[in-house]
Amino acid sequence: MRFAVLLLLTAAFVCPKLASAEPLSGSRPNIILMITDDQGYGPVGRHGHPWIETPAMDAIYDASTRFTRYLVAPTCAPTRSALMTGRHPMRNGVTHTILERERMTLDAVTLPQVLKTVGYTSGIFGKWHLGDEEPYQPHQRGFDEAFIHGAGGIGQAYKCSCADAPGNKYFDPVIRHNGSFVKTKGFCTDLFYTAAMGWIQNVKDDDKPFFAYITTNAPHGPFIAPPESRKRFEEMGFEEKTAGFYGMIENIDDNVGRLVKQLDKWKLLDNTMLIFMSDNGMTGGGSGRAGQMIGTGEDGEKLFPYNAEMKGQKGSSDEGGCRVPFFVRWDGHVKSGQDVDTIAAHIDLLPTLASLAGAALPKDQVEGRDLLPLIEEPGNEWADRYLFTHKGRWKTGANPDDHQWNGFAVRNQQYRFVDNNSLYDMEKDPSQKSNIFDDHPQIVKQMRSIYDSWWQETRPLMVNESAPMSPVRPFHVLFEKQMSDGGIPDWQAPDF
Repeated sequence: MRFAVLLLLTAAFVCPKLASAEPLSGSRPNIILMITDDQGYGPVGRHGHPWIETPAMDAIYDASTRFTRYLVAPTCAPTRSALMTGRHPMRNGVTHTILERERMTLDAVTLPQVLKTVGYTSGIFGKWHLGDEEPYQPHQRGFDEAFIHGAGGIGQAYKCSCADAPGNKYFDPVIRHNGSFVKTKGFCTDLFYTAAMGWIQNVKDDDKPFFAYITTNAPHGPFIAPPESRKRFEEMGFEEKTAGFYGMIENIDDNVGRLVKQLDKWKLLDNTMLIFMSDNGMTGGGSGRAGQMIGTGEDGEKLFPYNAEMKGQKGSSDEGGCRVPFFVRWDGHVKSGQDVDTIAAHIDLLPTLASLAGAALPKDQVEGRDLLPLIEEPGNEWADRYLFTHKGRWKTGANPDDHQWNGFAVRNQQYRFVDNNSLYDMEKDPSQKSNIFDDHPQIVKQMRSIYDSWWQETRPLMVNESAPMSPVRPFHVLFEKQMSDGGIPDWQAPDF
């Protein structure tokens, strides 16, 4: 069935030759950023995954310039804050995914606010996860349209402000739409893509470009997929969680294909940049942890998780916890089928899109780089740099300085320095099988010193460390108030 889908989509995914070699900076296309939750690098057909079928993702891969070493944070809220600000998550105050430490500092200027200065309209559809208290919500931070769930996942609730609408489910969820709750009908991922397409339909003919941020909570746990998406994996012998995880990814792929087909129908592919990525490494919860059997094939073969031969998964500062897909497609403007092997990161998205739109950067905020020169020509001269990772997540009230030397990594083009006891040559040993820490004391000394300086500069910006836990859950309070004021109306979904 999915092969048939691929055949139907082929025409929409064919990328024409470049119309010109004009610079991308200041070209002001529409921008659609798709980001999945916990998918990681491995579960994409073109990345060699042995079981899942992702014809739509594969077609975008084929039509894109791909960053093969695009690095993000080991968990979700930190990465999302870096995308929105162009600086390291901890410099946004984001050192966790809950407990008031997922809130992105209100002092930051966000990506949609930057784009708004040059006339863009912006919409978010799905997961925000950068603060559920009202001042932190996306409709207060530059988005003109917001169609979101709360917390880090549908139905989540913690003893703090981080909580979704009470009792929410993956099917027929309650969604916060521009500040008010609505009741939807259908599976969450389908709904987020449908809402995004409805919004694009409404704004596509306006005299200004748009930025659509489609940010699924899938395939994050609890690994609930539509029955038709998980059935094939159950029949293949995968355990329940893994069938749900893979089924959620194939459902996302169906929606990616649905979106691209609609963009082609609207003739938007030649003036819209499409970006596809994930927020952190592959989850071990649904995909299975390294060495853990996840099912038995028809012939009795033992099945183990596939992670593109990388060390580490979500939550790890190794490459497998931080490397994600990053595909950039813009028909007629960005070359298809070319790879960029230079390291790049989440902090680079804002300066790249700001350059694309011709917008000025916020003063004294952005530490990432504009990637357009590499997108235009991967061989362009590019100075090496250091990228910093820390998984954070120490206990509330702990002194962050006590955790400086645990759960961190420093990465440049050649080396990854991890946890003050491991060094890997990522060009010769991308799977991190050989620790060369003792063989290169000068490199270790240099990377340790650079990291220490970075930490000292970052530490004062961890503004949420002493935040008291909210006595209420804002989404619960707002939901209950709306129920008492007249109830939750049904959302009128656009027809696609």
